[in-house]
Amino acid sequence: MAGKAAAPGTAVLLVTANVGSLFDDPETLQKNWLREFYQVVHTHKPHFMALHCQEFGGKNYEASMSHVDKFVKELLSSDAMKEYSRARVYLDENFRSQEHFTALGSFYFLHESLKNIYQFDFKAKKYKKVTGKEIYSDTLESTPMLEKEKFPQDYFPECKWSRKGFVRTRWCVADCAFDLVNIHLFHDASNLVAWETSPSVYSGIRHKALGYVLDRIIDQRFEKVSYFVFGDFNFRLDSKSVVETLCTKATMQTVRAADTNEVVKLIFRESDNDRKVMLQLEKKLFDYFNQEVFHDNNGTALLEFDKELSVFKDRLYELDISFPPSYPYSEESGQGQRYMNTRCPAWCDRVLMSPSARDLILKSESEEKVVTYDHIGPNVCMGDHKPVFLAFRIAPGAGKPHAHVHKCCVVQ
Repeated sequence: MAGKAAAPGTAVLLVTANVGSLFDDPETLQKNWLREFYQVVHTHKPHFMALHCQEFGGKNYEASMSHVDKFVKELLSSDAMKEYSRARVYLDENFRSQEHFTALGSFYFLHESLKNIYQFDFKAKKYKKVTGKEIYSDTLESTPMLEKEKFPQDYFPECKWSRKGFVRTRWCVADCAFDLVNIHLFHDASNLVAWETSPSVYSGIRHKALGYVLDRIIDQRFEKVSYFVFGDFNFRLDSKSVVETLCTKATMQTVRAADTNEVVKLIFRESDNDRKVMLQLEKKLFDYFNQEVFHDNNGTALLEFDKELSVFKDRLYELDISFPPSYPYSEESGQGQRYMNTRCPAWCDRVLMSPSARDLILKSESEEKVVTYDHIGPNVCMGDHKPVFLAFRIAPGAGKPHAHVHKCCVVQ
């Protein structure tokens, strides 16, 4: 039986993971990744579990197809997941469609003890009872059980073929109706451009895209419900403020390209101490001499520079972060805690929720700590992103104000 007798209600586990690295080195990384993932499942024993993946299939999607199938099969049939008798898997595998491809993968697992769970059919506008295990892939556009969109090309024109977008599903569990949105927002294309302004131009692009998604999921087409948005938001620390703080006593040297006079490198040196180099900044280099600053007390001193969510403070809620930046970790199998020197470490991977969803999870708190917001595999190489999860319980009766939802449920 999932869950402990001392903690009533429905246990929910929401996980987000950018898994692009797993398909470049499937033998080592996938084994590590799955082991750590199963450990979290075992610890929290959810009745309902959602795993949102981004960059599914990796950078060389066509070459990785066999690894994708193996990964999905392992998740659905492993011993660790044997008590999850029902599942829904939605994989955007249509990599030949430049217009639609998002590389998102959404997995939903239902424990055998969970009764009467329904999923919303967006076309029929009815809830349907979930039975068995089903996998949907290739062209998700024709699947009525979800909504999927890729962001317009003009949102991020400098990237010729962006795979950023979102997939939305709607569920009814324990009389509670809620949307689960798998999202992947735009990255920082250049550290130098990100450093130029505060907030950066990329921050503005992410703001626009996230605003679009939030407007979309509360528009007039369907009844409004609570929502959880979790994925790779690519939120970055405010680069200008971080650099100024890390290099307070440094002098800056600008290196320009001989032919174009374009800035290609910034070097920050200590004013004394033999002019020691503290930070080198290039388009895809963020080489700071002391990585410990990102690990000390889980890097929480840097949270003051994590500002991108503040724009949405009335629409999105997040529990306090008490784990180190989730990106960019080394992809070398023996370097589980080391960051790559390509980008400034940041909390890219997040689990966010609407104000009504916040009420749902916080109402279920008891003396025992039943809400956990953390990352997976702190000491193990999980690829360049550490998965992030939210575990909580929906208290019995928490969804009663929305119990009328069941009136539109159709068992098929």
